[in-house]
Amino acid sequence: MSDLNGGGRFGAALREILADTTAFARHQEANLRPETVAVLGERIRETGVKYIYYMIPTLGSRTVAKVVPAEHYERMLRKGIAFHRTALTDLQTSREGELIGGGVDAHEFWGLPEPETFQVLPWDQEVGRIFCTAYDPPHLGAGAGRLIPLDTRALFRVAHRAFTERTGLELRSGLEPEMTWTGPGMEVSCKDDQSPAYQVENLEKMRPVFKKVISYAQALDFAMIQGDYEDDGQLELNWDFDRAELTAERMTTYRQICKQVARELGLQASFMAKPYNGKMGNGCHHNLSLWRAGSGAAGTDDAENVIEDGRVELHVTDIARNAIAGMLLHTPGSMLVMGSTVNSYKRYWDAGQFAPSGADWGLDTRGVALRISANGRMEYRLPDASVNPYLSHLYLLAAIEHGIEAQLDPGEPGEPSDVLSDVAVPNTLGSAIEAFEADPYLMGAMPEELTRIFLQLKRDEWARYCGQISQWEFDQYWEAIP
Repeated sequence: MSDLNGGGRFGAALREILADTTAFARHQEANLRPETVAVLGERIRETGVKYIYYMIPTLGSRTVAKVVPAEHYERMLRKGIAFHRTALTDLQTSREGELIGGGVDAHEFWGLPEPETFQVLPWDQEVGRIFCTAYDPPHLGAGAGRLIPLDTRALFRVAHRAFTERTGLELRSGLEPEMTWTGPGMEVSCKDDQSPAYQVENLEKMRPVFKKVISYAQALDFAMIQGDYEDDGQLELNWDFDRAELTAERMTTYRQICKQVARELGLQASFMAKPYNGKMGNGCHHNLSLWRAGSGAAGTDDAENVIEDGRVELHVTDIARNAIAGMLLHTPGSMLVMGSTVNSYKRYWDAGQFAPSGADWGLDTRGVALRISANGRMEYRLPDASVNPYLSHLYLLAAIEHGIEAQLDPGEPGEPSDVLSDVAVPNTLGSAIEAFEADPYLMGAMPEELTRIFLQLKRDEWARYCGQISQWEFDQYWEAIP
């Protein structure tokens, strides 16, 4: 069995990857190959793009970028963008007035472009975007040139690649991002205790929204598949599943699309986890499957989904059971990622709104943390719409590998095994912070810098919340205490 405290093979591999001081140089060399420079230049000329966003997602699931005139693409391939290191932690200052993640004296990072990610923004075809990977600049001396672990997009990509090399398996996923739209024309009315979900009249109210969102998404290579109206102003639009790193990247892009559509229509679009009491929260269920690479010709996909084996009845395979046990065992330790805000936990307290609150699993039942809704798919229901999708996939991947490596048993639906019998899911951000630190496997599996700074951010958020006097408290106690 793997070293639990060291994060097993998962943690050992990540430590080795992050110690590589040649990472920047290799990326730069690949960028400057004549064919790479030529292909990007030709695409820019063909599309007529005049400006390019060079972008990196942050630890808090936002995106930072610089805009550069398109003709400078070759210079950008060489050096990329430079930001103060705390841009990766959303430039968040603690309550004590100190920048989290390095302070004012922290050095810059360099973000090298990934030219294959170049796309044209459909709402303004003179503007393109390219994702970048963050490195410690090579001029810093000892330890320079390494991948920065706070770049969660890059971190998940290298972790997933290493996972596949070790196991022969690839994680694929599809997300169900719910979100709330407000503004003129978005109002809905229905009878007491009646849900507005699925009604075509409510979809019609959202027609200007979903037409724009879907068309923009399709222009950015999303395979859009379906959508529905779920609660007051709540719209869920889905795209087809894919390799997990592509799914996470599309979630980042989807947020950008929705904010743009809201600007164009004079609306507000929010991914807040729980906007209203008595209404469903905005979840982001992760539908997961594991695929064993096939041996077909290049360009074909003859991979095998090892989560199902052809049986007709709803079921899971042995490897799926191991993966389920790993995810459920590490649910407490990963809840700080899956529910990353104070507001996230209000989603679990509002009874009757389909949000799970325990580390359990079942066959086609919506009250559990992990639902088998169809053969070949594991629906992990705890993340909400404010989640960092790179970080959620990273933690799920580590938990899955532990489950497979240790051959953990989840028990039967509704009857947890001994390994899961005492697992309790945190129900506040404060208790999630404690559970995060109390999981030796996940603490060992993840880079120390990532966990340390993520904890700083979340402790600061919890402290700010605990120090606020709410209207609820005023209403409860102003007159009630003699």
